[in-house]
Amino acid sequence: MFELKEDERLDYLLAEELRIIQSPSVFSFSLDAVMLARFASVPKTRGSIVDLCSGNGVVPLLMSARTSVPMIGVEIQERLYDMAVRSVLYNGLHMQIQMVNDDLKKAPERLGKEKHTLVTCNPPYFLTPSTNEMNVNEHLAIARHEIMCTLEDCILSSSQLLKQGGKAAFVHRPGRLVDIVALMRKYRIEPKRIRFVYPKAGNKEANTVLVEGIKDGAPDLKILPPLYVYNEKGEYTDEVRTLLYGDEPPFLRR
Repeated sequence: MFELKEDERLDYLLAEELRIIQSPSVFSFSLDAVMLARFASVPKTRGSIVDLCSGNGVVPLLMSARTSVPMIGVEIQERLYDMAVRSVLYNGLHMQIQMVNDDLKKAPERLGKEKHTLVTCNPPYFLTPSTNEMNVNEHLAIARHEIMCTLEDCILSSSQLLKQGGKAAFVHRPGRLVDIVALMRKYRIEPKRIRFVYPKAGNKEANTVLVEGIKDGAPDLKILPPLYVYNEKGEYTDEVRTLLYGDEPPFLRR
């Protein structure tokens, strides 16, 4: 029998017509995860996908509407892993999506080296702060700070998981872009596509960056058009509304 635990709630993934378990005190996905799932070059019918730092499994769930290939989500926090497993079961996707409760640094040995077609990763954005600066909520601290893994760990494991010609997609903060590109090249993932995300048109600085590369790919970087989250009225832009809700507005769905 399906049941929610403690302060969990069952939210909608509207564009995919799926449901996902969330918790305000443990983990709730952000727009960054949605953008990553849409940005990544998802194989349709052949290959396999690994999602690192999978949290409550939101990225594999979002990608499931675009592909029939097997997917594996890797999450180190047992509570988040449990939420992801139950979300996958609730949506009847357990034959396609497998969740693994483990350290992503162990993923290549456990899931197979140079085997997978796509790796996605929404890593912790911030360096580990001093104890008095760290979030007192352990779940949120681990999700946001490089406590259990570093950016280099994420990119190294991604490279080890990917077969030659496979793709890796990351979402992060623009301030780490130089580090991301340098580490991708260090570990044989050639950056191919970059897209900057701005809160709204006219903002001088982007606050999110999406990067995709190909393992052992040839140099040929494309900077894609910017993505704006809000319009001048403070509402989601048409593109972001489509990312979240699909082509049909949710209030017209039956």
